[in-house]
Amino acid sequence: MLRKLVLRNPLSQYAVLLGQNTRCASQHAHSIMQDIKDKRSSAMLGGGQKRIDAQHKKGKLTARERIDVLLDDGTFTEYDMFVEQRCTDFGMDDKENKFSGDSVVTGHGMINGRPAFVFSQDFTVFGGSLSSAHAQKICKIMDQAMMVGVPVIGLNDSGGARIQEGVESLAGYADIFQRNVMASGVVPQISLIMGPCAGGAVYSPALTDFTFMVKDTSYLFITGPDVVKSVTNEDVTAEELGGAKPHTTISGVAHGAFEDDVDALLKLRNFYNFLPLSNKETSPQIDSRDPSDRVCYNLDDIIPLDSKIAYDMVDVINSIADDGEFWEIMPDYAKNIVVGFSRMNGKTVGFVGNQPKVASGVLDINASVKAARFVRFCDCFNIPIITMVDVPGFLPGVGQEHGGIIRHGAKLLYAYAEATVPKLTVITRKAYGGAYDVMSSKHLRGDINYAWPTAEVAVMGAAGAVKIIFRGKSVEEQAAREAEYVHKFANPYPAATRGYVDDIIEPRTTRQRLCRDLDLLANKKQENPAKKHANIPL
Repeated sequence: MLRKLVLRNPLSQYAVLLGQNTRCASQHAHSIMQDIKDKRSSAMLGGGQKRIDAQHKKGKLTARERIDVLLDDGTFTEYDMFVEQRCTDFGMDDKENKFSGDSVVTGHGMINGRPAFVFSQDFTVFGGSLSSAHAQKICKIMDQAMMVGVPVIGLNDSGGARIQEGVESLAGYADIFQRNVMASGVVPQISLIMGPCAGGAVYSPALTDFTFMVKDTSYLFITGPDVVKSVTNEDVTAEELGGAKPHTTISGVAHGAFEDDVDALLKLRNFYNFLPLSNKETSPQIDSRDPSDRVCYNLDDIIPLDSKIAYDMVDVINSIADDGEFWEIMPDYAKNIVVGFSRMNGKTVGFVGNQPKVASGVLDINASVKAARFVRFCDCFNIPIITMVDVPGFLPGVGQEHGGIIRHGAKLLYAYAEATVPKLTVITRKAYGGAYDVMSSKHLRGDINYAWPTAEVAVMGAAGAVKIIFRGKSVEEQAAREAEYVHKFANPYPAATRGYVDDIIEPRTTRQRLCRDLDLLANKKQENPAKKHANIPL
């Protein structure tokens, strides 16, 4: 028919048909554009206004609001807004169970002008539960993050696996875990727990470099209070079992906690500035107005004359660091050791310091593990390590021995020995026994090791040493021998004469010496023997 019409009046008939086809195509395109617009609008509402209101009522932001606070204005580029869950069982294929973007928002943007990939779980859609589509979206941005060398930030707020999908949901978790492992040491990974995170879901944050929580609204546990009650008959609330307080003070699972969603996201923006984008980059450098040769006069008197009196190592670090800024990691866990990020002459550094205010700064199981993980992170991402030493040794006791202090203490030793980044050490007072060796000593490839005049490098304290060496002698003789021991060993000279410390420095000059050394070591090249991977005593 069409052929006959064209043959009778080819030009006019063809023009009419062409116009009709063009109008149809235009209408079709307009219809598609309207569908896209509708789906975008739907995706922006997540699970709907009612659920958004419920989220706000709990004092929590929505997934998209969190991204808006975290990222620089107008920089978020979203991926997979039109992805929908594909489950067909239990009525999941009904129209009302299809949500554009499913239960997670993914993409990339800028934080203070630096790129970041981010995923934000949406509790308004099926309680943020993880479906195969949800996992696929997260895996996509993680793959791209590794490819381009940009950190990944996860904003977790999920009820766990989507039960309707069964093993497919579990497979999604494993896919994410695999990428967490592959990305480890390649790009920094940060988890911010902003709601529930239960069951297998907890292992993704556990595999990331830093895990932060929001007080009163976030929970991390393998099994919830109801399961604990049924199995062990223990009555416990969700907060007591897996809230921010137990995980930042007892378990050490979380590295810090914030007051609310906004506080967490704003502080995370500040924290992000300390981190390099990947293992290919050097430690971040910013302009500093704090002179690198600034003299720290207060340090001359910070060490008490009586070695049994404590002082605060954080005060020492604040005096040395640029503008007195120190971002402490795990401040409420294993308080006998201090770790965190600062800047020296504008460059990010990691500080590790024994804390005399708590248990005299002794090394125990928790302190060893806390510091070891921090040292390894710094080494992964080319961040120089400054170690401030005032340690009386390892904590003795049956509990520590049976808890595995030998194995756990070895983790810190291993971390320092393996690290190839610039390592600077300052002994402020005590450096006793094996703990002296472990705390970035010259023997573990410390690059520059200093001692203050108040430093004491010895096998143990004078009183303990004399009791062993002069066992059976009179009290008077032991007292005299103790004075002799103090004169010989309670000073930095024995270590300095053997080259175990490079110099004995005035405390006031510590900042200028460290800044100068960091400049010297900026191009340090050191490699470990070729191997598949090492076998740290886990």
